[in-house]
Amino acid sequence: MQKKGKLELTWVGKYDREDNLEPRILVEDESKSYGDNDTGCMLIHGDNLLALRALENEYAGSIKCIYIDPPYNSGSAFEYYDDNLEHSQWLCMMSERLKILRNLLAVDGSIWIQIDDDEQAYLKILCDEIFGRNNFINMISVNMKNIAGASGGGEDKKIKKNCEYILIYAKEYSTLKMFKGAYEYEEVGELVERYRKEGISWKYSSALLNPGEKIYIGSTLDGDNNEIKIYKRENYVIKSVNQIMREKNISEKEVYCQYAQLLFQTQMPQSSIRPRVMKKVGELGVDSELFSIEYIPRTGKNRGIIYEQFYKGVNFRLFAWLKDVTEQIGENLYKKTLQGTYWDYVGGTKNLSKEGNVEFPNGKKPEALLRRIFEMATDEGDLVMDSFLGSGTTIAVANKLERKWIGIEFGDHVYTHCKPRIDAVIDGKDQSGISKAVDWKGGGGYKFYELAESLLVKHPKLPVYQINPSYTFDMVVEAICKIEGFTYAPQGEFHGHSSENRFIHVTMEFVNTKYIQSLMKNLGERQSLLVYCKRMQGDMNLPVNVEVKRIPKDLLSKYSFEGGQF
Repeated sequence: MQKKGKLELTWVGKYDREDNLEPRILVEDESKSYGDNDTGCMLIHGDNLLALRALENEYAGSIKCIYIDPPYNSGSAFEYYDDNLEHSQWLCMMSERLKILRNLLAVDGSIWIQIDDDEQAYLKILCDEIFGRNNFINMISVNMKNIAGASGGGEDKKIKKNCEYILIYAKEYSTLKMFKGAYEYEEVGELVERYRKEGISWKYSSALLNPGEKIYIGSTLDGDNNEIKIYKRENYVIKSVNQIMREKNISEKEVYCQYAQLLFQTQMPQSSIRPRVMKKVGELGVDSELFSIEYIPRTGKNRGIIYEQFYKGVNFRLFAWLKDVTEQIGENLYKKTLQGTYWDYVGGTKNLSKEGNVEFPNGKKPEALLRRIFEMATDEGDLVMDSFLGSGTTIAVANKLERKWIGIEFGDHVYTHCKPRIDAVIDGKDQSGISKAVDWKGGGGYKFYELAESLLVKHPKLPVYQINPSYTFDMVVEAICKIEGFTYAPQGEFHGHSSENRFIHVTMEFVNTKYIQSLMKNLGERQSLLVYCKRMQGDMNLPVNVEVKRIPKDLLSKYSFEGGQF
């Protein structure tokens, strides 16, 4: 084993494999493509390592968010996956794919990898090596199972598992935009009633119906010597929720909905602003039951704008507004609680088997979980990817959230699960999962691709390689363009280009000086040409801007054509 002289995870076989797998082409099956074909969405059937290689040149640096839920290597046999790979094989499998996935990520993109505790620690170190430890964002703990009662399983020496983990890495931490907040929502009326039953005090019980007149009394400075203007308030009106209910003859829930912008509670915050204001008011000798301040914060969500705060009573209790922790959705007001690195999705798994109308035991994830990830890390129109597609949850959610997507699955359930599920989403017939929450009516479409067989195969009788008999000439040309890093774009005599001045030509004919001269007529000044052929004249005197290679010899020198591994 090589000694790299750095902190890394090592395993048997880590340095034995060469990264020289043939980059295959993708062949569209138009009979399986569905809906609008111009969306840029792709459903790919085939070995995900080879499929990722097929995408690498065209999509490098293009994917905003990657979510994968790879086999957990848990020692149990799944219906659709062999999830009992030997440990070193599992690490090789993940390493090869993660390296390509990193190349596919946009410079401001992120990857989210869901795993359990069998391989989590090893995966973390592996990702540190591939993505860089400085690009690690967080590890989310996701509660996926209620271990109480029948669902908890039998007795065992080990503590029952109910959590899985999501590792989050950035392509480049310095260019990653801040994630949008993840929130749990509860309707305010129901929340207040629950608090009442549980004996918890609900604090947002007063409303500033009229802020009154503000009278400037002086200024102080914040920690950066920026001005804080102080006002005392006169003729203001504050009423309780109960007063408003009686006076307006409306329900408690209606008060919260109608007066959400005015309701508040008071707090004693640990901030540097409040004591400065208290000290200045004391120096000025001004008495009032209500003060307000105006200043421009340099940090936080209100940075750069004039921000107003209210203080009440001799202890200068700060107003905390209900509007800052709630959101109006339809006719209801919801309290939103910012989530950290523990997410509870036990409730989301109760009807999981019904989502998408497909069964996928032990591997299916709730649509709500993927919705949270994509809403945190992407915007509408961004491109997302899942190379371990499973039952198709990722692409179903991405489509409903109007993101572009690429899904890769090697099993036959791409036909029995993924395709029927996404087709129903496009038709608007799938109203499970997040459909009602996002008011999904249908739309979108995709192209369906099969991963092509290898371009070169062993001759059935001779110890040599030959062009795969299943390949058409156009497929041969596209495959050679991909192998050489050219964009496949046939035009006239040329079949592709790697820049505006370098072109490629592929032929099955015998190439000699006369053949090259005929191609040269189509080359402009300072342009160059790569020619691939099966047979060629041995003593050609080629121009400096022309290179000729042979099939299969020069292809075999670049890549292995032995096929995929997983």
